[in-house]
Amino acid sequence: MKQSPHNSSKTKPQQNGDPFNQMRQRPKNGRNDDMYGNLESGRNGNRGGGGMSSHDANANIMEQQNNDRISELSDQVARLKGLTIDIGNEVREQNSLLDNMGDGFSNVGDMLTGSLGRMGVMLERGGAKHMCYLVAFVVFVMVFLYWLVR
Repeated sequence: MKQSPHNSSKTKPQQNGDPFNQMRQRPKNGRNDDMYGNLESGRNGNRGGGGMSSHDANANIMEQQNNDRISELSDQVARLKGLTIDIGNEVREQNSLLDNMGDGFSNVGDMLTGSLGRMGVMLERGGAKHMCYLVAFVVFVMVFLYWLVR
């Protein structure tokens, strides 16, 4: 009866160059060596194979995961820093625009105050005749604007 490659503890590894059969066969010494080194040496003692123990491997994996997460966090912090700098620049621009608007409104207020003062002086000097012209002009402008909108 021919033995299968899975029952390789009794058979000798084939030297025909088939890598799949060679990978399925168990080593003669009964050890489970991994391609990264002897990972079972932490449980069975250090056999001098130069591999790392499972504890060391786990520590290295955890250290790598921590380093990856630290780099992700630093990238996020850098993005947040850029965002806050952009927000600060936008706030400064908006504040300067608001200051300019405030200056413009105060100038318009001063102009209106001056105009109202001049109208008051005109009304005192000219009497009712100028007041009638002013009311007629305002009514005409309102009717004209109503006609344009309609």
